[in-house]
Amino acid sequence: MKIVVLEGSPNKNGSSNLLAEQFIRGAKEAGHSIQVIDVAHAKIHPCTGCIHCGYEGPCSQKDDMDGIRQKILDADMMVFVTPLYYYGMSAQLKILIDRFCAFNSSIQRKRMKSVLLAAAWNNDNWTFEALEAHYHTLVRYLNLKDQGMVLGKGCGTLSMTKSSGYPEKAYALGKKI
Repeated sequence: MKIVVLEGSPNKNGSSNLLAEQFIRGAKEAGHSIQVIDVAHAKIHPCTGCIHCGYEGPCSQKDDMDGIRQKILDADMMVFVTPLYYYGMSAQLKILIDRFCAFNSSIQRKRMKSVLLAAAWNNDNWTFEALEAHYHTLVRYLNLKDQGMVLGKGCGTLSMTKSSGYPEKAYALGKKI
């Protein structure tokens, strides 16, 4: 299976990317091919809502999105990776998802699989409620097949994350895909 990992953390060496690394390690061991896209450092402009794309055509903006679009459409699974910022995904990942507007139908027809990997400093039981709701809405709207989530509570620093059980959970999820 072809898996595209969409890393939305501006911190390349942060907790959410550690979860992604472990997921990738497991998925590679299971025989899958992986394409990692550093969404946070790509040149992606916010959607302007101009509808130039007609919801299934080329975007009027010229940035990295054309290449990213093709990589997503070539994949069988999308892995959304984000730190939790104010109880939602990073702005960098959200900008990418907003640009799905230009190829929603193509994603919907593929019936791709999906995974969510996220890390948060907060350790309350309600920490991920808003992000989970948003992810489940994306899964429903885009006709994705959710394969699971690793939601690392209490993972505010890399050392906190390394000493938690969440990297192993991410590895195990990648291995079972």
